[in-house]
Amino acid sequence: MEGHPPVSPGFIKNLSALGDSLLCAIKERVELVSIELQEEKYRLIRLIIWISAAVFAGVMTLAFATLTLVYLLWDTARLAALGGFTIFYGGVLAWVIVMLRRQFTHQPMPFEATIDSLTEDRACIRSRT
Repeated sequence: MEGHPPVSPGFIKNLSALGDSLLCAIKERVELVSIELQEEKYRLIRLIIWISAAVFAGVMTLAFATLTLVYLLWDTARLAALGGFTIFYGGVLAWVIVMLRRQFTHQPMPFEATIDSLTEDRACIRSRT
C-alpha cells in the first residue's frame, strides 16, 4: 500500500456529487415518463368512451330515422328510399374514415416533454464541455 499515492478526499467527494446528480436526473426523467404515460392512458380511455357514446347515439338516431322514413314511403318509394339511405350512409362512412385518418396523423408525439427535456439536458452537458 505504500506504493500507491493517497486519493484526495476532494476527488471522492466530487465523484460522489457527480453520481448523485446523475441519479437525480435519471430519477426525474423516469418520473416524467411515467406521468406522461399515465396521461396518455387517461386520454386514450376518455377518447374511447366518447367515441363509443357518439357511435351508439349516432347509430340509434340513424336507424330510427331510416325506419321512420322507409315506413312513411312504404307505398310509394320504399326501394328508392332504401337505396338513397345506403348511398348516404356510405358517403358518411367514407367521410368518417378520412377524418379519423387525419386525426391520427395530427396527434402530438407521445412523451414529447420527456424528449425535449432530455434534449435540453444533452445540450446543457455539451455546452459545459
